[in-house]
Amino acid sequence: MLDQMVAHAPLFLLAVFRCFTTLMALPLFSSRTVPRMAKIALALYMGWFIFSSMDLSSGVYAAYARYISADGSFTLEYVFILLGEGLIGLIIGFYIQVIFAAFSTAGQFFAFQMGLSASEVYDSLSQVENPLMGQFLNFMAMVFFLQENWIQRLFLTGLKESFVTLNAFSILDNSQFLALFMMKSLTILFKDALIIALPIMGSLFLINVTVGILSKAAPQMNLLSEGFPILMLVSYFLLFVLIPHLEEFFIGTFTDGFVQIGRLVSGLKASGGM
Repeated sequence: MLDQMVAHAPLFLLAVFRCFTTLMALPLFSSRTVPRMAKIALALYMGWFIFSSMDLSSGVYAAYARYISADGSFTLEYVFILLGEGLIGLIIGFYIQVIFAAFSTAGQFFAFQMGLSASEVYDSLSQVENPLMGQFLNFMAMVFFLQENWIQRLFLTGLKESFVTLNAFSILDNSQFLALFMMKSLTILFKDALIIALPIMGSLFLINVTVGILSKAAPQMNLLSEGFPILMLVSYFLLFVLIPHLEEFFIGTFTDGFVQIGRLVSGLKASGGM
């Protein structure tokens, strides 16, 4: 196997580069706390398993036969093919990032009403400035993502399946479908974020309205100064009650997300440049 990898190094590098760009875009793996050498080693390990199913004589990689010869030599266009393979990995990783962004966005929605919008710190998972509630939901989602073996499903089904159905020409031939799919994914992001945040946002809105009415009725009570601790206590209580239901929602979101990835692969496969 090692002799075949050396003899067909350009083809092996295509597999490794797609795996590496996927890891660089995935949540957790894209964090700076994960050593880059570990990412490269994992990409090489993944490419070693996938390389055996790649063939220039048949399948999607037959389109590369004019640029990569059987003896391992390649033309200048190989560089652009390598970039296209990396783009496929980035698209897969980016869509997983979109799924996790829904949880961070939900935390941002109701953190403002809780009074924690000013408590933004650097989130090592999403690698952005994120409120504490956004980090909390993001961390919970990552725990469920790892606990339910979704990361294995991503590598064993999503990424491996992409090597069977997609090549770099698929992006060029279906660029319009890809753009529409990504725009649709952003609408799904805000929909999921609103579904998560709506129970808390609605409850806090009613509390704010009630405190405002009472403050108008009895200004001497100064209820606005007491509104902040009330909002905090109610928010934490609602989170405590909703956590079991959030687990079901997280798993359902991951399931729908992987279904959408399958549709993306099928849509890009339609003409595929083969």
